Formats: sequence, C-alpha cells, structure tokens
Amino acid sequence: MELNRTQFMQTAAAAGTLLATTKARAVENAKLAAKKNPDQLNIALIGAGAQGRILTESCLKIPGIRFIAICDIWDYSQRYSQRYLKKYGHEVNVYEDYQELIATEKDKLDAVVIASPDWMHAEHANACMNAGLHVYSEKEMSNSLEKAASMVHTAAATGQLLQIGHQRRSNPRYIHAIEKLIHEVGLIGTVTNATAQWNRAKTEDLGWPKKYEMGADTLAKYGYNSMTEFRNWRWYKKYGGGPIVDLGSHQIDLFEWIWGVNPKSVIASGGVDYYPNHEWYDNVMCIYEYDTPDGMARAYYETLTTTGHRGFSEAFRGVNGTIEIAEVPQRGNSALREAHAPDWQPYAEKGLINSVAAPIAKTTTKNVAVDVRVTAEAGAWPLPVELTKPAHQPHLENFFNAIRYGTPLNCPGEKGYETAVAVLAVNRAVASGQRIEFNPSDFHA
Repeated sequence: MELNRTQFMQTAAAAGTLLATTKARAVENAKLAAKKNPDQLNIALIGAGAQGRILTESCLKIPGIRFIAICDIWDYSQRYSQRYLKKYGHEVNVYEDYQELIATEKDKLDAVVIASPDWMHAEHANACMNAGLHVYSEKEMSNSLEKAASMVHTAAATGQLLQIGHQRRSNPRYIHAIEKLIHEVGLIGTVTNATAQWNRAKTEDLGWPKKYEMGADTLAKYGYNSMTEFRNWRWYKKYGGGPIVDLGSHQIDLFEWIWGVNPKSVIASGGVDYYPNHEWYDNVMCIYEYDTPDGMARAYYETLTTTGHRGFSEAFRGVNGTIEIAEVPQRGNSALREAHAPDWQPYAEKGLINSVAAPIAKTTTKNVAVDVRVTAEAGAWPLPVELTKPAHQPHLENFFNAIRYGTPLNCPGEKGYETAVAVLAVNRAVASGQRIEFNPSDFHA
C-alpha cells in the first residue's frame, strides 16, 4: 500500500517522537550512571531453562555483571543455575515466584534478564519495569500483540530500558554488512530480494528426568497442563507461536533493517504436517512484500522442522551482487558479485571486503551443450568482520552499556514490537489461507 502525504507525515512524526524519546532516555540514563559506580551492575535472571543458561554464559563474560538472584518454577533448573553460577563466584538467592524475587531484591538490582516462555514475557517484564528495573527480554516479546504492546507502554511510562533479544542487531558482522556495505557504500546495489531460512532435522519432544518431575499442583499453579507442555511449550498455542515465531523472528527482523520499512503484506503456507500431537505448524513458508523507496521488494522465508537442509542463514540480493551471511560464518560470510557489476577491488583495498577467492572454474569439456542464459558464478569476497564472542554477548553488552553510559539500545521495545507484528501475522495467514495486508499504524504499539 502506498502512503499518501498525510500517512507519510504521521509515520514520520511517530518516528520522530520515538527518536526523541530514545535520546531523552539515553541522556537520563547517562545522568543516573554518573551518580553511581557504573562498573558493576547487579542483575537477576527470570527463566533458568536452556535459553536462560545461554544468556547466563554470555553475561558471565562481561566485566562488572553480578548475578544476585535467579527465578524458575522448576527446581531442577533452579539447582542447575545456582550451582553453575557458584562455580564463577556468584552466590545467588533462588526463587520460584518472580513476585517474591522482585519484592525482596529490587533495591539491590539494576536489571533483570528474562528468558521465560513467550507467554510470560509481558507479565515478568512489566512487573520488573514497574519496580524500577531495566529489562532485557528474550524475543518474541509475546505470543500476543496486546501483551507485547503493554511492554512498550510500560517502558514509556516508567522510563526503564527495554531491550528485546534480537541479537543480530548487535552482531558486528551484521552491522558491517547492512549498515556499511548495503546502506552506506551500496556494494550490492538496489536490494530487490531477500531470502532466509532456519531448518532443523526431525526430532522427538523434549523429555525430563523423571525424578525431577514437577507435581500436577505446581504445574497447574503456573498454567501448565503437563510436563510435556511445560518442556515443549513452543509447540502449544497458549504458550508460544511455533517455529515461525521461535526461529523466524530472528531473521524476519532483518528484512526491515535492510529496507528501512515494515512489510506491506504477507502470504504463507504451512501446517501440522509431521508431528500430529503438536498444535503449531511444523513447516511454514511465507513471502513478504516491502514497499521501499527504491520500489517493490520481496522476501521469502521458510522454517522447516523435518529437514536440516541448508540450516540457518540469510541472503540479501541486490542488482550488483548478493551478501550471504549467518551467525555461524561457515554457513554464510561473503559477498558474491554479479558479472556486470562495477569492480569491487577498490572496496577490498579499503578493507570493506576481503580479496576475492578463486572463481569457480568454467568447464572445458567438449561437446557439452551450455545454456547461454546461465552465467558463471563469481568467486566469493569474504566479509572482513568476525564475531569472536558468543552470539548473544554483544547484544547484552549494548543493553548494559545503555544502563551504564546512556548508549542507545540496538533493539528497544518499539523495534521489537514491529517485528512481532510482522512475525505473528504469518500464523494468521496460514490459518486463513489469505494475504495479510498491513497498515503503517499496525506497527505502532
């Protein structure tokens, strides 16, 4: 949908308000940081499961971060995290009820890292921000847009920082590829198409040590019908959004970053094709349309859970070349030049890309028919920036630096909400079998 002048001015005004608010928060947080020692921050973890442990490991690598409390409803996860943190000299208090943690520890805390299941993010984040604590919340913000919007509103009302865990936004290789190569120098020309996927081989549901099984009363107290649902919450509509939300939101978020606009529409196909006991779609394919300043652009995304073929990576395709990238460089770490494109050697001499590898050899076999429409693939020009830290560490560093020094957040709640709108719409498109059309106002909480 094209914007008329009024809609454009409204969108621009909203963006200006967001920018002014973000800058004001940064200034205020810098003033607060100057009043105390910014070198140490005391934090708590809510949600000590698999993702919580990944975030814990990254936090432990950041100087001056001190865990003082953890919360999880499962005593198995409580014990694991408590013992793990103790190995690194962090003596923590352990809680089952997040409200008790906040009431007891809030005066000692600077921030809380939230890695609970999606359906609880808003409840946990809002309570923490209302208690005067900054929040790093894992994505997706919620499996409900209403709850996701409430997080944005609470952050605005309280003045607390809210960072959403789209960690690629802080990955130096992605920043270099998108901000420098695509936006600043235009290495690959006008980007007309993007593709991405996150595919996983078939697997069984997560189990649990039977001797540590939670009782039915405890499960019911916290909204779960069984240990199966608790351990595999991502597959159930009450708790999560399925693989397209759990995996896809990381990469669908990149499309907006590339083009600087939110999608115009999305169509999708998917289903419960292989795992009959699951509620959410195990295989989903979708196409977004983006009405960019350079014209219409489209992005294709798939997440499959019955094959690991191609794994996870992204490709940004421009008229002069393609950038293939992934969090793991072995899956994508180069730019591929189109044959007609200007010479890229000057970019290599400036250190923006590495020198080209040897091109793929052309066949010299005689008497072989060759389709003249097929052009030889040029060699790959590797990207020069590597991430030598765990994938989530730079994003957590950005969050903590925002608290300490007023550094702008790379993915504040407002930006995370935009991604939630785009991603959650895919499940609606699958269910309805219809194209979902977006209005610009849909992306404002």
